[in-house]
Amino acid sequence: MSDVSEKPLQNWILLHPTYLQMQKLEVEDKEQIHAAFLVYMDLTEVRRWKEVSCVKSLELQLVLLEGREKEGAPIQTVLPLPVHRSLTHKSIRQVLDRGYSMLLCAVASDSTLVYQRMTDGLVTPDPPVGPFQDAGRRQHRKRRQQH
Repeated sequence: MSDVSEKPLQNWILLHPTYLQMQKLEVEDKEQIHAAFLVYMDLTEVRRWKEVSCVKSLELQLVLLEGREKEGAPIQTVLPLPVHRSLTHKSIRQVLDRGYSMLLCAVASDSTLVYQRMTDGLVTPDPPVGPFQDAGRRQHRKRRQQH
């Protein structure tokens, strides 16, 4: 005879204090709350962010996360969103207007997370890293010099 309890197993997520706190924010979109919790767990347990908290966006009726990548780093806002949900420029603007840099996190149905940094305006890309050469131009110059 085994010592296994006959009680049905409960989903640990539903009992997690942070998940319960997110539910108290009274956001109607339960799927977005679930996505926010998955992102919260990734930020705190995997990426080791500091001071991660959840806040409600009154305008968007969504759970946002705020935290620091490392001790002393600036606060960032993370917008967790199920991958099939659409987002408008106006909603991105409302999150950016909070005054912190923003990460959009798309959450797939298999719990895959994809982060995308959102900025206010255009950002010049960083130059490539490594010993890159433009072989096409060099070969063209060599051919031109030979003729």
